[in-house]
Amino acid sequence: MTLLRRSALALAAAALARPARAAAPIRLGLLRTASPAPFYIAQNRGWFAEAGVPVEFHFFEAAQPIAAAAVAGDTDVGVTALTGGFFALAGKGELKVIGGGLHEQKGFDLTAVLVSKAAYDAGLTSLDKLGGHSFGITQFGSSFHYMLGQLAAEQKFDLKSMALRPLQQVPNMVAAVRSGQVDATMAIASMARPLEATGEAKIIGWVGDHVPYQITALFAAAAMIDKRAEDLRKFCQVYQRGVAAYRAAFLRRDPAGQPIFDSATDAAIADITQFVFVGDPAAASKIKAGLGWYDDGAALDVTDVRTQLAWFSAQGMVKGQINPDDIIDTRFLPQR
Repeated sequence: MTLLRRSALALAAAALARPARAAAPIRLGLLRTASPAPFYIAQNRGWFAEAGVPVEFHFFEAAQPIAAAAVAGDTDVGVTALTGGFFALAGKGELKVIGGGLHEQKGFDLTAVLVSKAAYDAGLTSLDKLGGHSFGITQFGSSFHYMLGQLAAEQKFDLKSMALRPLQQVPNMVAAVRSGQVDATMAIASMARPLEATGEAKIIGWVGDHVPYQITALFAAAAMIDKRAEDLRKFCQVYQRGVAAYRAAFLRRDPAGQPIFDSATDAAIADITQFVFVGDPAAASKIKAGLGWYDDGAALDVTDVRTQLAWFSAQGMVKGQINPDDIIDTRFLPQR
């Protein structure tokens, strides 16, 4: 064998021995809440890195900045509630909804309608009586605005008769109802139940029991889809693995309909508390008290996304005509 041939073989063998170059990290925008739990599980167990698509978490304080960051190129994908602002950006071709997240589902107490003690004592004891009252939301065009609009249609009260108070952040909404500055608001179970337990507020209903809907969804920047489709496909496969682990840990029920919590639950809670409820001795009970539904395979409720877009458009929060088919891409994850 010639020296030249031996050198060529040695170089080829060295190339094969070197590990494949890892893809650039995928930057995921999300809220520091328990809602993106499948991502926490997958990240803490090293599944993204194992698949060759390392992920960086970029945490935000509200939903709208997550969408704006993806448009600006500061993140690649995001998981959060779909808002009027999101649809406005997606309508410009910048973003695509690609998969499902949390889904409000009957029987899963995720988002409570919370009423101040004073308002409850004065007669605001059921959802159909919300008309004419003040209500705290984060901002106009938010998911809370949308949920209230859907409850108004379902319970037949006039949304326009209500005094909506934009309070920017969920803790402000909870504080406002606790102090009686607003008559009602919405809060996740882990926030709402403690207030009811102390007698400072009352829960008069759960959104999922009345208007099930796709509360959060996974979206991607158009540039991510165009330039890194294969990496995005691997990312979504790992996300599905995280959803499967979440469902096994939290969504199983016994014949009586009671939740089954076991070692899989404990392991998932350990993963989640690396990112939220860090160091909180009540973390496990808070997570179990506010479980939300994830569809099998992280499926997207396409019909409901269309309904959301139509509602925001009807409220004048999305300008112009947007074809929902232009902002939904079902190539990466299944439909519900």
